[in-house]
Parts: sequence; C-alpha cells; structure tokens
Amino acid sequence: MKPALMSAVAFAFLAGCANQDMTPNAGPISHERTETCKATTKAEIAALFQDWNAALQTGDPQRVVNLYASDSILLPTVSNQPRLAAAEKADYFEHFMQDRPSGSIDLSSIEIGCNMAVDAGLYSFAFASTGAVVRGRYSFTYRWNGSQWLITSHHSSKMPE
Repeated sequence: MKPALMSAVAFAFLAGCANQDMTPNAGPISHERTETCKATTKAEIAALFQDWNAALQTGDPQRVVNLYASDSILLPTVSNQPRLAAAEKADYFEHFMQDRPSGSIDLSSIEIGCNMAVDAGLYSFAFASTGAVVRGRYSFTYRWNGSQWLITSHHSSKMPE
C-alpha cells in the first residue's frame, strides 16, 4: 500500500474511533426513542375484552379475527393447534362459537407500556346451547397500531380444577 493511501486509511479509522465512547466500562450508547406512546388507562384496556366478547356474541368469526393483528398468535383453549393465520383463527372461532359462548372476567391484572398492554387473569365462559360453564386462564397482549388496539397474542387454557 502506498504511504499516502495508508495515511488516509489510518486517518479514517482513527476518525471513526473518535466518534465512539472510549470510556472504560461505559455502557451502550443510548438512542432517544422517537415513538409517541398512546396514553391509555387500565379501564380502556379492560374494555378491550368486552369488545372481544361482543364480537364473539355476533356469531361471525371474522368479527373476532378482525381484533387480532395480522402477525398475532392465538393459543386456544380447545385446540392443540396454534393459530397464526387469519383463516386458522376464523376456523377456530367458527367451531368455538357453535355453542354460543359468553365470557366474563373473574380476575384481571393489567400492565401498560408504550403502545403495548397485557391483560392476564381468569375468565369464565357460559355456553348458551349446552348450559355448561368453563373457567380458564387467559392472557391478551395488545399493541396500539396508531388507530386501534389489536391483539398480538392470546393464550387461553382451562383451569386444571
């Protein structure tokens, strides 16, 4: 390598190092977030279950599926198959809704973050066509997409009794 080129490469390398924090034991350089967080309340997040339950009451699986983000996962109560695609979720709800379920929250714990929220706890379903009541554990994770809260993950399992 020619001396002039070596000097240019060395200068470029050293200039790059000058922009780095070279303090011993310095942590990672933080970058400011430019994301705007939606202001919300636990009551608003709790109401999202009521919206989901109301969609369930319509008997239209697509109304329920529309509450899920396109990249969401449903880990349903009465199926061993994780549901990733909208069509898979619709298939699950079509079968689940045949007995006309109505859900109610028995215990809820809500955590709120920046454009994300988690509602986890216990719920019960009363099935109008059979009279059965099933208690379960649930978790809904929500993400604010700029215009509405969408479910990004939903896990449900029967109580072991």
